[in-house]
Amino acid sequence: MIRRRIWKALILVLCLAGVFLSTPAGLLSYALPTEASIKEQEAKIAKQKKQRDSLKSNMTDLEKIKASLQKSKADLDAYVKELDQNLVEIEERIEELTRQIAEKQEEIEETKEELAQAQATQEAQYEAMKKRIRFMYEKGDTYYLALLFEADSYTDMLNRAEYIGQISAYDRRKLEEYIAETEYVALVKEALEEEEATLEEASEEVKAEQESVKALLAEKEEQINQVSAEIGDKEQQIAAYKETIAQETAEIAALEKAVAADKAALEEANRRVYNGGVFAWPCPKYTRISDNFGMRLHPTLKVQLMHNGVDMAAPYGTPIVAAYDGTVVAAAYSSSMGNYVMIDHGSGLYTVYMHCSSLSVSRGQEVSKGQNIAAVGSTGRSTGNHLHFGVRLNGSYVNPWTYLG
Repeated sequence: MIRRRIWKALILVLCLAGVFLSTPAGLLSYALPTEASIKEQEAKIAKQKKQRDSLKSNMTDLEKIKASLQKSKADLDAYVKELDQNLVEIEERIEELTRQIAEKQEEIEETKEELAQAQATQEAQYEAMKKRIRFMYEKGDTYYLALLFEADSYTDMLNRAEYIGQISAYDRRKLEEYIAETEYVALVKEALEEEEATLEEASEEVKAEQESVKALLAEKEEQINQVSAEIGDKEQQIAAYKETIAQETAEIAALEKAVAADKAALEEANRRVYNGGVFAWPCPKYTRISDNFGMRLHPTLKVQLMHNGVDMAAPYGTPIVAAYDGTVVAAAYSSSMGNYVMIDHGSGLYTVYMHCSSLSVSRGQEVSKGQNIAAVGSTGRSTGNHLHFGVRLNGSYVNPWTYLG
């Protein structure tokens, strides 16, 4: 009777520790949680929290920017230049946040797959445990007793007892694996929640930064308009406008003169010659013209004035391409033109691309028709995102439509 109770106690222990005898299908290829993998998940959670703190600390302080701009308001050119620098920095941050969001979305998908696999393993282990416990419950204590008492010899009985011990050890190991897997699933879930929180925060910061851009552009437009209003007399306003255009033209003409001087030093055979080909559309996918070439009613001065290019309305960051093969003779910043590119196509023909948010080429670089050279923006004397596209022939602006397909 005592011996029978001892065996019952042994079977009860095995039952409590029990996991099904065979490894669940599909788990052989799955790497069970280790101390290293658990630490990796904990590190991932800590990294996400640190990343969110970093996002908060890098937020644009609009009030600080506006305060720093106050001293430049008296000098419109200095004001526009400083504000443009701030806009470019914010847009770069938006691009970086957008890149981080894309990466974070990929990480989330990977973590979701990892979680699904861990949960599947956990579920399979749980089902195996249920089968094992059910088996022990149905067989009672007869299975192991029969296994022992059916032994043919003392040696056979010892071997069978050792086998029972191995089963018990296997059961305990599987129970420990199930506990570890359960803890690992909880950690992966927490890591996923942290990643999703980081993604949400980064997305909110992109929206906030975009609002900052809008606010600064509105501030810029207000200051430019205010300076125009303060001039008072319309004739003076017109003169100021013409002076700005003259300043741009003089800058472009100086560049042309410098190029002409360089060309004079070259042999005739090496000079670039425009072969009469049709220009590529410099702002692909966006064809809305917000202001055309020629005489126009100036939007603020309300008088007929010459507009020396074609304004192509497009969102911030839209790619700008070279209209034709040529050599970049300028890739710089001007307070009136903003970031701009000027390309020499030979035979006295040049194209100019103004108000860019960023430049992708440098002076002296050879470019091909359709090659990306810049991105649409609103730098310089501009109050909205667009490309001002100008064409010059032998020192004078000409109608771009003559060359555009």
